[in-house]
Amino acid sequence: MAYGLLKGKKGIISGALDSNSIAWKTALKAKEEGAQIVLTNAPIAMRMGEINKLAEMCEAQIIPADATSVEDLENLYTKSMEIFGGGCDFVLHSIGMSPNIRKGREYGDLNYDWFMKSLDVSALSFHKFMQVAEKLDAIKEWGSVVGLSYIAAQRTYPFYTDMADAKAVLESIARGYGYRYGKAKNVRVNTISQSPTKTTAGTGIGGFNSFYDFAEKMSPLGNASAEDCANYIVMLFSDLTKMVTMQNLFHDGGYSNTGISEEIISLLENQ
Repeated sequence: MAYGLLKGKKGIISGALDSNSIAWKTALKAKEEGAQIVLTNAPIAMRMGEINKLAEMCEAQIIPADATSVEDLENLYTKSMEIFGGGCDFVLHSIGMSPNIRKGREYGDLNYDWFMKSLDVSALSFHKFMQVAEKLDAIKEWGSVVGLSYIAAQRTYPFYTDMADAKAVLESIARGYGYRYGKAKNVRVNTISQSPTKTTAGTGIGGFNSFYDFAEKMSPLGNASAEDCANYIVMLFSDLTKMVTMQNLFHDGGYSNTGISEEIISLLENQ
């Protein structure tokens, strides 16, 4: 059921790779709720994914952009404003990548050049998205910027290695830029700490399936799906959350506040 939450609003959604991705589902949900959107992703990711299919479904234009490139982001916002006939109301940052994880490097054996790439793609790009937007006055007053995070920013998950550090930086940027953008234009900035989700990126992490099952047993509501997350993102884009900013919001079925569950106790007792 659509509620018209984003009727008349316009925004940019990054990171949609395929139908499993949170950004993909967010684009569909935003369109359903009345928004006009522009899709963007890095050129290499666009070649790997199915973004053209999504663009047709959402009647959206695609503007390729490397999120680590200020020049590309300037082009993204400038062209988006031409398409929208003005500034945008919301931006989704759904971008993350770790060469160290992809290539199996443990946390005590990181390649530091790759580590810097992880930080640039997964965290500093969030700052660049907002700094470029502010300089171009590309986000309207009372706009909303959302980034996707993970609980490994607060707690140690060995398999998440340098991405945990990148997510910690991402959340810090949300607070720092949230204050600045709030004072400047009433733009709100938040991150969502999502359950482990069976996306292309998520399932590429070693041991993901076992941890997904563990989190499902820990969370009283179970793991939040990508579609559930899309609904939450759309709410943060809407005027219903105008006074929510600088927050890291857990969307995890209660996992983050559960010490141990009955299911885990039962599993251990029956070993």
